[in-house]
Amino acid sequence: MRSWGGQAAAERREQKILQDAMQAGTVRITGAGGDEIEAYLARPLGPAPHGGVVVIHHMPGYDEPTKEITRRLASYGYAAICPNLYSREAPGASPDDAAATARAAGGVPDDRLVGDVAGAADHLRGLPAANGRVGVIGYCSGGRQAFLAACRLPLDAAVDCYGAFVVGEPPEDFPLRVPPLLDEAGSLHCPLLGMFGAEDQYPSPAQVAELDRELTRLGKPHEFHSYDGAGHGFFAVNRPAYRPEAATEGWQRIREFLDRQLSA
Repeated sequence: MRSWGGQAAAERREQKILQDAMQAGTVRITGAGGDEIEAYLARPLGPAPHGGVVVIHHMPGYDEPTKEITRRLASYGYAAICPNLYSREAPGASPDDAAATARAAGGVPDDRLVGDVAGAADHLRGLPAANGRVGVIGYCSGGRQAFLAACRLPLDAAVDCYGAFVVGEPPEDFPLRVPPLLDEAGSLHCPLLGMFGAEDQYPSPAQVAELDRELTRLGKPHEFHSYDGAGHGFFAVNRPAYRPEAATEGWQRIREFLDRQLSA
């Protein structure tokens, strides 16, 4: 017969197991135009209500590093989903081939991106134990798209990790053909966290400062952090641009920001 103390210890162990447990895998969601697209979902299995995060992949595509980011957010206690934005261009193709096809087309159209993020957010809100609060995070081109989604959708938080061309247009020889988004800043629906490298060119420190000034002028809540010695892609553990100190501190700031904005 188990003693009360032994039973309590067992319950604590079980609670810890549930707290750390997650489920991850491929799902199908409804994106822009009613299209069914692929997405990668990772979610905690504990019973406590949790917020959700839509992860927008970078231009290299729906790849393993982005799925790892999705799982990391689930380990923080969020249901996280990454829609495959290239599902239509190259269904079934490798991430590299799909990204090449998307680059050749100038990137994902903005309106379609917003529709795909809206579908991903709806999927998160419909999950068991969801608390109804959803944020968005993106890297590189995905950082720009996170800002765009936060201007056009009723989201609760947005994280822009070195999003290029929120301010300024791509150079002529750049594979991404998108307009700047500064004129949409007045429609930002939620607090914004920006993570930038001081050595980056897209966005440059001057462009980050311009966005900061405009959001301040508009009275939009935002928090920007720039890291010395870091350039574009400093979160990417599989690339030479990785800067562990900046990335470690950046992840801590991201977690604290999401905890503030997405808690029930």
